[in-house]
Amino acid sequence: MTEPVPASPVAIDALADEGPLEPPRSQWVDVWQQFTRHKGAMMGGAFLVFITLAVLVGPWILTLDPQTLDIRNKDLRPIYTIIWDGSAKVSWAHPFGTDNLGRDQLAQMIAGGRASMAVGWAAMVLSLLIGTAVGVVAGYFKRLDGILMRLTDLFLSLPILPLLLVAVTLFRQPLRANFGPEGGMFILIVTVIGLTSWMPTARIVRGDILALKEREFILAARSIGTTSGKIIRRHLLPNVLSPIMVSATLGLATAIITESALSFLGVGFPSDYPTWGKMLADAVPRMVDFPERVMLPGIAISLTVLSVNYLGDGLRDALDPRIRGR
Repeated sequence: MTEPVPASPVAIDALADEGPLEPPRSQWVDVWQQFTRHKGAMMGGAFLVFITLAVLVGPWILTLDPQTLDIRNKDLRPIYTIIWDGSAKVSWAHPFGTDNLGRDQLAQMIAGGRASMAVGWAAMVLSLLIGTAVGVVAGYFKRLDGILMRLTDLFLSLPILPLLLVAVTLFRQPLRANFGPEGGMFILIVTVIGLTSWMPTARIVRGDILALKEREFILAARSIGTTSGKIIRRHLLPNVLSPIMVSATLGLATAIITESALSFLGVGFPSDYPTWGKMLADAVPRMVDFPERVMLPGIAISLTVLSVNYLGDGLRDALDPRIRGR
C-alpha cells in the first residue's frame, strides 16, 4: 500500500481562501468606462453641455436685446472678417456682426438656440412618453398589440412635413389667441413634433418587451401573483431603459431639425422672434454678400445635431451589454 504524497506548500497556499481582492464593481461603473472610451460621444456630450449653458447663461452675459433695431449699425461684419478683409465694417460691440436691420447676430444666435433647444427637449420628452407607453402596452398585452402596431404603421405612412404644415395652418390662430404669439406657437410646434415622432421609440420598446416578458424572472413574478402594473414598473421598464435613452438622443436631434425646417419655411415662430431656422431664411436673399449669416446658424444646427447623434452612439455602445467590452 503506497503512502499518500504530501501536498506541496505552493498548492496549499493556492487553496487558501483569502476572500475577494477587491469589492465587485457596479454595473454603472462599467457603463461609464465604456462611454468615456467613445471619443465622439465625449466630444458630443461636451458640446451639447456647452451649447445648453450658452443659451441659458448667455443672456445674462450679453445683455443686448436680439429684437432691438439699430439702423445706424446695420450690416456690420463679424470681427474675424478683419483677417481677410481689412476694409470690412466691424464693431467690437457686435462680435458676430449685425443683420440688415441692425440686430445683433450673437444675441440672435443665443435667443434662437434657446428656442430651438427648448422645442427639441420638450418635443423629445413628449414623443418619448407616447412611444414608451405604446411600446410597453403593445408588447405586454397581446390583445392590444395588433391595434397599436397598425396605428403605428398608419402614423409611419403619413407624410410628416405636409402634415406639420397643415396642423400649423389650422391651429395657429386659436393657440396664438389663447397663449400669445410665442407661447401658442411653442405649444403647437412641440405637440405636432411629439405626436409625429413617437413611432420608432414604440417599435424599439415593443421588441424588447416581447423578448423580456418570456424571461424567467418575469414568469417567476407572475407565478407569485404580481400584478401587470407592478411587473411593468419594477421589471420591464428598468430593462428597456437603454433603448429609451438612445431613442431620446435621436428624438432630440429630429425635433431640432424639424423646428428649424418649419421656421425656415416661415410657418414656425413669429417673424420677429429669432430662431436658427428663421435666421437662415432671413440670410438667404443676401448670402452672396454676407455668407457668414448663413454659415453661423447652419453650423450651430449641424454641430448640435451631430453632437446629439454621437452622444446617442456612445450611450448605445455603453448600455448594450453585448458590445460593452469591444
